[in-house]
Amino acid sequence: MRPYAECVQSALSGYAVIWAVIAVGFICAHVKALGENHRAMLSNVAFLVASPFLLFQTVAQASLAHLFAEPLLISVIAIVVAGGTYLATARTVFHQGVSGATIGTLCSAYTNAGNLGLPIAALILGDMTWMAPIILVQTCLLQPTAIAILDIMNRQAGGKRKPWWFYATLPFRNPITVGSLLGLVVNLSGLHFPSLVWQPITMIGDVAVPAMLIAFGISLRLDPPPGRGPHLRELVEVVVIKCLWQPVVAWVLAAFVFHLSTANTLAVVVIAALPTAQNVYMFASRYQARVLLARDAIFTSTILSVPVILGASALLG
Repeated sequence: MRPYAECVQSALSGYAVIWAVIAVGFICAHVKALGENHRAMLSNVAFLVASPFLLFQTVAQASLAHLFAEPLLISVIAIVVAGGTYLATARTVFHQGVSGATIGTLCSAYTNAGNLGLPIAALILGDMTWMAPIILVQTCLLQPTAIAILDIMNRQAGGKRKPWWFYATLPFRNPITVGSLLGLVVNLSGLHFPSLVWQPITMIGDVAVPAMLIAFGISLRLDPPPGRGPHLRELVEVVVIKCLWQPVVAWVLAAFVFHLSTANTLAVVVIAALPTAQNVYMFASRYQARVLLARDAIFTSTILSVPVILGASALLG
């Protein structure tokens, strides 16, 4: 592990990059250079075009060696516990429908293992491959499941009757899911593409994260300020689950159930303490479900995760 002061500086630099790009979207909206139409356009570009390429490349080139290792199992259990904790109150306390509960579950459990997790893993844990297994699980299992549910509810809300096979094949007709599955096929088959093929894939995929963050910044300026509105109680629960409950579950499992080493325990705690992924805002915008909750969960959890990750690094590093 690296010296604590270096870990602090590295973690803060990763957050600074993200907030700098969000600030660009906020400023552009403030000076009226970008508006609601541009936000919708950026969200569509990220969802329909750039993210499928990014996920294809990420999954195709990821190492699958740790897929069945104990740290990944702990991370998956922590995700299930976090999501299940939210679902226990979604219908009874907050009276959410299926689409709203789906977005709330993602806010509570979907970890930002990509654009924030990768630099933090490299700088704090010293190895970016820690994030590869959780990215694969989220993009190939959690994300397609959530999108399939949102797709089905969106179709039903439109009053359109479709045969059963239409809904059964929805995940395979969603661009993000298709990109993830094709990447997994390439990875498992051992196919190797020349750089001439990877370069345009990389260029298009690199658009995804900036487009999401700029659209997020526009939302912060045009929509009500974070933490305002009837979803405040639900937001508090979601953020507490994501930033505190999920890493506590991961720590208990790693230290007292699976008896992992200190380094591995720190890794699973850091993974669990990462904030809600920006992808959740993209899904909420795409399906017009709990957009403000998704935006505020990302905003608040990204701030709260800083002391949690730094504290975990101090105690376990």
